[in-house]
Amino acid sequence: MTSTRPPARPDYRAIFISDIHLGSAGCQAEALCQFLKTHTCEQLYLVGDVIDGWRLRKKWFWPQSHTNVIRRILTAAKRGTDVTYIIGNHDEFLRAFLQFRLAFGDISVKNRALHEGEDGKRYLVVHGDMFDGMMRADRKWIMHLGDHAYNFLLWANTRLNAVRRRMGLPYWSLSAALKKRTKRALNHIHNFEGHVADYCRRKGFDGAICGHIHVAEMRDIDGITYMNDGDWVESCTALVEHHDGRWELLHFQPHETVAEEPVAKEARVRAVA
Repeated sequence: MTSTRPPARPDYRAIFISDIHLGSAGCQAEALCQFLKTHTCEQLYLVGDVIDGWRLRKKWFWPQSHTNVIRRILTAAKRGTDVTYIIGNHDEFLRAFLQFRLAFGDISVKNRALHEGEDGKRYLVVHGDMFDGMMRADRKWIMHLGDHAYNFLLWANTRLNAVRRRMGLPYWSLSAALKKRTKRALNHIHNFEGHVADYCRRKGFDGAICGHIHVAEMRDIDGITYMNDGDWVESCTALVEHHDGRWELLHFQPHETVAEEPVAKEARVRAVA
């Protein structure tokens, strides 16, 4: 008589990733595929800017690795992972279809979602562009101009890290370093985080989980838990909720893998109870 082994428990209760930017040259698609292959969860939230409609409208770019990301997500949904796609500003073209209860197979598509944590708290899950002053209709041209500058930085970053790899040096993000050293960028990030916390306080949420600004962070803002899952262009970060209710930021190192058999090397950025 053969015994059937119960299915293995997923690694995490929930995983949150955003700002993948499929369709752009800066997307770290291969790293994300490896991450999704080695990290399983009960709930997977894609927190906006999964597909970069802004880039695709200007120039079609869709290599096989980007298709592989879609396949990996669809496979997870088919195998029982509850997948929710939150729309961001780069994939805002999907918002026109929300009235038809848009879904991709087993994946539900929403503007925002409510995540009830194991800790009993209510978290607003939203991309975050609604809290960005630059996304106002009269300022969108500035955002698009900034998008061009950002893509130039990513282009320079790719070539810089190609040289660093040949020298045996680890991956280093030029754009992330500039954000940390530029006062205007720091003010923009601080204002964004404050707007998110204020909204949650007014609407009765205990915290927020978002993306948009490509800066992974977990902190308390006057009693509101602010968590940003970062991106898969610069930093390759994900926010995870453990089964015991702990929250943690994972930093995946895409350029520190063995060529024959990729091995996920990650650094725990920070964990909170």
